[in-house]
Amino acid sequence: MNKISNFGIFTLLLVSSLTIMVGTVIAPSLSGIVANRDLSFAPGWLITLPSLGVVLSAQLVGRLLNRLGTLKLMMWGLTPYALLGLAGAFIVNDYLLILDRVLLGVASVAIQVSVTAYIADFFTGETRIRMIAWQGMSIELGGVIFLAIGGVLGELNWQFPFYIYLIALLCLLFVVKSLPDPAEKPLPREGGLIVSGKAAAKMRLILIASGLAMMLFFIGFVTLPLYLPQSFGFSESETGYFLAFISVVAIITASQMPKMVKLLGDGKTVALGFMLFMTGYLILALMSAVPFLILTTIFIGIGFGFTIPLLNYMTVETSNAQNQGKNLGLFSMAVFGGQFLSTFIEYISDNYTAIYSITAALALTISVTMFFLFRRNAAVPE
Repeated sequence: MNKISNFGIFTLLLVSSLTIMVGTVIAPSLSGIVANRDLSFAPGWLITLPSLGVVLSAQLVGRLLNRLGTLKLMMWGLTPYALLGLAGAFIVNDYLLILDRVLLGVASVAIQVSVTAYIADFFTGETRIRMIAWQGMSIELGGVIFLAIGGVLGELNWQFPFYIYLIALLCLLFVVKSLPDPAEKPLPREGGLIVSGKAAAKMRLILIASGLAMMLFFIGFVTLPLYLPQSFGFSESETGYFLAFISVVAIITASQMPKMVKLLGDGKTVALGFMLFMTGYLILALMSAVPFLILTTIFIGIGFGFTIPLLNYMTVETSNAQNQGKNLGLFSMAVFGGQFLSTFIEYISDNYTAIYSITAALALTISVTMFFLFRRNAAVPE
């Protein structure tokens, strides 16, 4: 039976990190982009338009997974990811720029779906949840590194952060060299073979929770790059470090997520994540001192760590061999759809206190609702 080397595992985690940087890598330089480009659309769309591409193509990518296999789909996603990402720095036509960012999302969902399915093929049981927890950590670690680099490069020139997308070509080389083809001798999938109405209902609940969790998380990434320079005088690099610290907290939290699931169960852990989102945005709405900003990053980071990586794992465990591609495509659609929806928070008000207050109230409502819905689902007999 084929086994994955340690370098192969590193490659999987590195490729996973590309999914969050698809929009956020240019976030620290957003103010610089606005100063140098006369955009006819909201600047936050540059961050979230790839998410629209994911929503539009996720189901097609899910079907391609079954036809091409995980490894081929992964490789097919990496090259256009690099080229489309870099092209955004040089496209001057707004309509072409929008199309470029949307197509970048198509490449991103191919990467996300294929990596998660690859992990599901090669790992089982506790090893699988640990790998998916590591995947969540690597996604956020990528956020830390790429946000920090993006902030520094953005101060040098607003176009420089776009070059970070070229790391996908290095990932492609690593994939070719280190990952065995699971189509040759895959491990049998373990668990997730239930096709009952209870499993279908839980899958729907997972998808709703995934979209809402990512929407709440991304509201910070859409608003803070403009709010921090405006209210606190942050530079591009300082904004990048601030956003990166959120990812550091998420990494630490994701590493502890399996322990929290053992203690509370998956549904309660997800509800707790939403409650932590609420706390972070409430502090942001009520306090205006830098020390309280640090508290905000801690609570929002923990909220991510207790939701998205866990919901990703729950998607795998609730799926079977026949519907895994479809369900992973739906999960990607929900996650990136949440990212895209976060853009519209800016249309609620020009007052950031109002925006963060509404976000906190929404997170509280979702937390309570999810607590009862997951508990009801757990109580339903098979």
